[in-house]
Amino acid sequence: MITSSPRKIAALNALIIASITAFIYTILTFYFSVFNLIPLLILFIVVCIASYAIINYSFEKFIYEKIKIIYKTIGSLKTQKKQELKKKSKSDDVLDIVNQVVLEWDKEKKQEIEELKKMAVYRREFLGNVSHELKTPIFNIQGYILSLLDGGIEDPDINQKFLNKAEKSVNRMIAIVEDLEEINKLESGELKIKKENFDLIELTKEVMDFMEMKAETFNSKIQIKSSFRTAKIIADKRRIRQVLINLIDNAIKYGDIEHNLITISFYDFHDNYLVEVSDNGKGIPQEYLPRLFERFYRTEFSRSRDKGGSGLGLAIVKHIIEAHQQTISVRSKIGKGTTFSFTMKKA
Repeated sequence: MITSSPRKIAALNALIIASITAFIYTILTFYFSVFNLIPLLILFIVVCIASYAIINYSFEKFIYEKIKIIYKTIGSLKTQKKQELKKKSKSDDVLDIVNQVVLEWDKEKKQEIEELKKMAVYRREFLGNVSHELKTPIFNIQGYILSLLDGGIEDPDINQKFLNKAEKSVNRMIAIVEDLEEINKLESGELKIKKENFDLIELTKEVMDFMEMKAETFNSKIQIKSSFRTAKIIADKRRIRQVLINLIDNAIKYGDIEHNLITISFYDFHDNYLVEVSDNGKGIPQEYLPRLFERFYRTEFSRSRDKGGSGLGLAIVKHIIEAHQQTISVRSKIGKGTTFSFTMKKA
């Protein structure tokens, strides 16, 4: 890499050329006994200036022009970024600026490559998870059908039992496919949010009644904690109902086995309401939290497939909340439980 200024290089080369010329002139004049200092000095200066001009011109014409093309090409970096790089540069030297642009471009490309690698890993995991989620019910259905074909269909007790189990596996596959379609629609913007004014606390009470039987099955109790009776918001009521169902269902399945207490808290948060759904389960390690909203992601520590569900509930929740231009987060502490928090705009 060239680190010296091109003008310094041109000046140095001009001095070398002028010195060589002067040396040759001196030898010749001494040989012919016509040596004169003044013509020697004039020759040295003229050659030096001419050499500098020619070399500098060559740099400008044949090197700078090419570098400027590269600079403009790599300059697909934004104009604003170019100007920032020029300001950071200690000089107006185009080579110095190009050097900085190339380094910046290299840094960005490395970041892009790392992102692509991460995406490739996530894509492989996603395909593997989809395969696993669909494979289980398919194999179950296959097993039930083969058992029926092997003679089980003749036994009224067996055929009814196996047909019911096959139906559950089919329904599980349908739920996975429908959830995937819904996420795709949310991501592409096809699924429109129909906003209306309604009471979020009232809706939460309706969802609590709906989830009551399942909560009892898992030894869970659901309670509301709020300093105010009503919380009017502007949102898609059906979608927010879906959010509450998914979060409460998640808290029921992964809460404390013996006595699970699920608390839904409401807080006044400037122009929004902050809603928190907490359980008192065994919690989730911190390293798993950043990926908890990914499709089919289940932690080895506290999430397992024997709990049921499509593995897409939290991903759907995140997309619904973000479609309302709001945020959702999760915090957890081992042995204390997990809390999901999201905001909703006030009416």
